[in-house]
Amino acid sequence: MAGLLQPVLAGVVTALVGFASSFTVVLAGLRAVGADERQAASGLLAVSVASGLCAVWLGLRHRLPMAIAWSTPGAALLVATGPVPGGWPAAVGAFVVCGALIVAAGLFPALGRAVAAIPGPIAAAMLAGVLLPLCTAPVRALVEVPRLAAPVVVTWLVLHRFARRWAVPAALVAAAVAIAVTTPGGVGAHGLRPVLVLTAPEWTVPAVIGLALPLFLVTMAAQNVPGMAVLTGYGYRPPLGSALRVTGLASAIGAPVGGHAVNLAAITAALAAGPDAHPDPERRWVASVTAGVGLALLGLGAGVATALVLLSPPVLIEAVAGLALLAALAGAVSAAVADPATREAAVVTFVVTASGVSLLGVGGAFWGLLAGWLMLLLLRRRRESDHAEPAAPVELVDPAQPLPPVESAQPVPPAKPAASVEPAALVEPAAPVEPVEPASAGRAER
Repeated sequence: MAGLLQPVLAGVVTALVGFASSFTVVLAGLRAVGADERQAASGLLAVSVASGLCAVWLGLRHRLPMAIAWSTPGAALLVATGPVPGGWPAAVGAFVVCGALIVAAGLFPALGRAVAAIPGPIAAAMLAGVLLPLCTAPVRALVEVPRLAAPVVVTWLVLHRFARRWAVPAALVAAAVAIAVTTPGGVGAHGLRPVLVLTAPEWTVPAVIGLALPLFLVTMAAQNVPGMAVLTGYGYRPPLGSALRVTGLASAIGAPVGGHAVNLAAITAALAAGPDAHPDPERRWVASVTAGVGLALLGLGAGVATALVLLSPPVLIEAVAGLALLAALAGAVSAAVADPATREAAVVTFVVTASGVSLLGVGGAFWGLLAGWLMLLLLRRRRESDHAEPAAPVELVDPAQPLPPVESAQPVPPAKPAASVEPAALVEPAAPVEPVEPASAGRAER
């Protein structure tokens, strides 16, 4: 029983941290692409339950700590994209397409390899550009609503120093207290029950290109690939194909009720897969299964979470979301500019994505990825042409010109004139070789 308690507690912590640290990002993203209050609450419930069921299924089937979560970078992408042509039904259609693409990546390894072939710095730069607008929200909140934002930021700073994993949940509690104190009447009971709102999906070319494709790429590059890396780092060999098929199917099924995408956990994966979950790696899957159950139960409070968000100034909730994403932004920026050969292309990707431009109904994430790829191709052609240039002609040394002096660390003594060297000093005759006795030879061998 004692051996079971540790992974169960680790799973509870994983669920609490995973839900509290980024549910505000999900609600902000769904509202940004056109969802109303009930539709956003339905979407949060959908991704919570879908993530929980996937974690339970994969953990029990493979006996591996495969923690599942919603796509937090994908939700940030929704904030950066904003309304799409066709409104909320078109966004739901994009969610369905994204889920289908994830399933296809699990069925056809070539598609997964094609996604992995996207240069890492370019993908990281696109993610950084997506996260930047949300990560600036704490600064804007301190200026616009300082009385509400200051306690949130201070709480985050203190907990980030002494108990990092609880920094964002504590900041969320501080925001809830500030909202309760400043809101007359508090949170009412209306609309707090869990509810699923069905929306018929519609498919438009701008939504598919500008939302579904970037959502798929961000989910794969920023969630599934790092999630695999975390599990591999702890000595596991998780079946990526199975995880992609299960999470992609869950994403497609949850899309009509507002779920955007579920995937392997990256941020909270270490909480369930690390030694803190259990000393025995064979028992850590209990933590991921417990986390799945806890996340599904927490999703039933989506109505309360949505009401809390609606009662607060939008910039305050965005500030909490931005604090939750600062570590992800730091990692993305670091990965984007690490390689000097791709640094310029990564910066172009970052700038275009962060600009938030929308062209032909397609958001900035797609154009940033395209601009970075074109810049990378241009730089590669330039490097190839530089290598093809003929070498510079070798300059001949004029024998009439004196050679420059050679610097040396120590002064070189002048050479003695050859006439003053005695013949006996040049080569001394070798001493005659004495025969070696057998006894001495034996001692030498010993």
